[in-house]
Amino acid sequence: MFKTGETIISKPRKPSFDKGRHSRAKLGFILMSTDLAAESDFFDIAPNDVAIHITRLKTDDHTTNETLSKHIEFMADAASRIQPDTKPDVISYSCTSGSIVIGEEKIKEEIKKGAPYAIPMTLVTGVVDALEELKVKNLVVGTPYLDEINTKEAEFLINKGFSVLNIQGLNLTKGIEFGTVTPEYWIKFALEINEAAADAIFLSCGGIRSTEVIDRIEQKVGKPVITSNQAQMWSCLRRAGVEDKILGFGELFNHQLTTA
Repeated sequence: MFKTGETIISKPRKPSFDKGRHSRAKLGFILMSTDLAAESDFFDIAPNDVAIHITRLKTDDHTTNETLSKHIEFMADAASRIQPDTKPDVISYSCTSGSIVIGEEKIKEEIKKGAPYAIPMTLVTGVVDALEELKVKNLVVGTPYLDEINTKEAEFLINKGFSVLNIQGLNLTKGIEFGTVTPEYWIKFALEINEAAADAIFLSCGGIRSTEVIDRIEQKVGKPVITSNQAQMWSCLRRAGVEDKILGFGELFNHQLTTA
């Protein structure tokens, strides 16, 4: 029995060690402070023994090209804070519109400064990976964004070699609003913007609750549905060497990554 004033002396022991709970891969994500959807999506999708590590950028809850462009100022610091002692395999900036406004390569450079041991990624890199893997040429796009951001996104996709048959936004400005649009509405919106000539539907934005209804939309339209968080997670897993086919998140997870 321990008595006040005594010094504890533990017996010598030899504990057994392994690679930790997450032995297959460790993924890091840099989220906006207003994102209400991505973190849950990542944990829902993640296979066993894959770690999900999150940090957040302090962001203005008014999403415009101007406010998005400021994210780059804090990118390297954010990357450096994601479990540096265990060194994530991949670190991704988890903002579709921000990735487009700032630019993929600029973001990757900053992530590399903060976490030189990780593969740097952006959300739109994963989207392009997914569209290319599914051999999509013509697509329709639904977003929560203002039209100034929709215009940037359409130009980005065209420059990547895709034909944008239609892009429609909800003209919301606040990230909190993005995350409170119901999943049922995203089904309705996807059906509304769908066109027969489209090879796929892309529901754009990491802060919306569309990933949980991918299968339901695919069953209704008979074509692949891409969402920001689904595509990003798929690409990050594949880049980390995790090739599981995961049910419940669309046709995409039946594919491996062959375009990286």
